[in-house]
Amino acid sequence: MRPADSLRRRIVVAFVLFGLVASSFFAIIAAVAVEGIEVQLVDKRLEAAVAWAAPRQAAGLDVNMPAGLRFHRAGDIPAPLRGLADGVHKVDVGAVGLHVLAGHDARGEWVLVDHESDYDKIEVVVYAMFAAVIVGFVLLATLLGGFLGTRVVTPISALAQAVRRDSTPASLTGRKDELGVLARALEAHTAELRAFLDRERYFTGDVSHELRSPLTVIMGAAEILMENHAHGVREPAERIYRAAREAAECVTVLLMLARAPELGTLDPVALERIAEDEVEKYRLLLAAKPVRLRFVAGPAQAVRAPRELCAAAIGNLVRNACQYTDSGEIVVRMLPGQVVVEDTGPGLPPAVVATLGSGVGVPSSGSGGTGLGLALARRICDFLGAGFAYEPRSEGGSRFILRFPQA
Repeated sequence: MRPADSLRRRIVVAFVLFGLVASSFFAIIAAVAVEGIEVQLVDKRLEAAVAWAAPRQAAGLDVNMPAGLRFHRAGDIPAPLRGLADGVHKVDVGAVGLHVLAGHDARGEWVLVDHESDYDKIEVVVYAMFAAVIVGFVLLATLLGGFLGTRVVTPISALAQAVRRDSTPASLTGRKDELGVLARALEAHTAELRAFLDRERYFTGDVSHELRSPLTVIMGAAEILMENHAHGVREPAERIYRAAREAAECVTVLLMLARAPELGTLDPVALERIAEDEVEKYRLLLAAKPVRLRFVAGPAQAVRAPRELCAAAIGNLVRNACQYTDSGEIVVRMLPGQVVVEDTGPGLPPAVVATLGSGVGVPSSGSGGTGLGLALARRICDFLGAGFAYEPRSEGGSRFILRFPQA
């Protein structure tokens, strides 16, 4: 799983985004409040002082301003403060920051200067505190998101591992929250699937076992008929024997699929020899057709698998190609790690192509034969851990590619 797809990461990101949005919201409110306080503490104070000082100076009275405030008019205005527009200004004179309220009346221009206002310093401290609070809030949101993400994801990961092991621990199924509901549902569903698969495996094994005896009898009777040189008996007996042998091989394959042997303990088998034997086996099907069947050898390959299953997977494709290709050629080609079966038949109908990945057989008349045969070949490949791919040939026909894991 990519880190970007992690549920824990998404929880952390959600908490961080929440922290950023909440912090930004409170920062905006704080900035508005700080500016409002500045208006009340500085601007209103200057306006009140001017309302008291200007009439007294106009009347020729002494103007004793509070500490830090100075009132200047006309020529008494310091040079850096002349020509200011009416209103409150922040003016830096050297290293000193001043709050200046400028205005004019009938007697000319005047300014009120606050020399001792520390509000700017307080404002910087307040904004620094807000910045520290925002950083701390985002960091806290990250830590809380990571903690909650771990608390949420850890049980889910444990449940996923338990499902892989085909067992659900009681610590999960006994929970009262939604995760416990999910664990109990998965446990019940797994039990149903296990029971269904067991019934299918037992049924397939029992049927395959019961069919062996009558097929053996049929093959024995067909051999006796083939030894009888009576006119017209040998050819039908050979067809009966061949059909019974194919049925017996199919029964063996189904029985192996039902028993599910451990592939790692099997001896390697030569894949090239198996494919060549299957080609020779079905060459008789083309005796009356203008179709050429070729086997193209390749590098030696060995796979750990039952020989019967490998032969059934390759043989199904070769037999179907022989049955439904009326002209041209069929090529069985060995490539590194692959067995490729190509034919020049009509190709597979879309209905059969759509079912290749589902394992459901659909009768068809394409070059691949019946969908059931292809489904069996696909199931064998899945069982062996081999790849199964189909692609239409540009010049017509079908191409099946089996990719076997190397021993």
